Amino acid sequence: MQERLQKILSQAGIASRREAEKIITAGRVAVNGQVVTELGSKADAESDRITLDGKPIRQESRKRYLLLYKPVGYMTTMKDPEGRPIVTDLLKDVKERVYPVGRLDYNTEGLLLLTNDGALANRLAHPSHEVDKGYLVRIRGQASPSQLKHLQMGVELEDGMTAPAQVSLVRESDHNCWISITIHEGRYRQVRRMCEAVGLTVVRLKRSRYGFLEIGELKPGQYRELSSTEVERLQQGERK
Repeated sequence: MQERLQKILSQAGIASRREAEKIITAGRVAVNGQVVTELGSKADAESDRITLDGKPIRQESRKRYLLLYKPVGYMTTMKDPEGRPIVTDLLKDVKERVYPVGRLDYNTEGLLLLTNDGALANRLAHPSHEVDKGYLVRIRGQASPSQLKHLQMGVELEDGMTAPAQVSLVRESDHNCWISITIHEGRYRQVRRMCEAVGLTVVRLKRSRYGFLEIGELKPGQYRELSSTEVERLQQGERK
């Protein structure tokens, strides 16, 4: 069956569809020996010989769904030009090529999904899906009620107003406090930028929840396979 090349690459666990488009336009993909750079080009994964950088791609027979506690100091890209560690370096016993669903920045830790199920990854990452993402944020000093209210109502950022968020004070001490923030948008460094916009300095940022999934007892660098029930709930579009 003829399908778009970016979909074939995604389903093969090579990259997300967006990243696959960049791979194609860079001239790294060939079909039956002919380099293809035009987006929208189609091929048959079963009958055509599709190569990436000269090597044949193969459809992954086993779908993997992993929940990883990403440590600080790891990139959620498949390659880093600066040579920094990437999250897949932590997956010592995973033979399939999996990739992250969404991103956490270099200095953010916590829950990250990885899979080679391209269809599910694309659906979860699409803005219309609006998955709740819960963060624990350590703030230097104290957060005032007015600052928390501002975060809750929405903050004006350079790329527009944020949607209302769920915000609460978790605990506080003389020198810092922890707040909980739940958002459903996925903008770049959104939680950090929201806090900075209301005058709060983030010391530590941890994603503790993604939809109904929680980090649980995992330690930084540890991961587990999702249960069949959890996978089914994700596939059915359950968001909370």
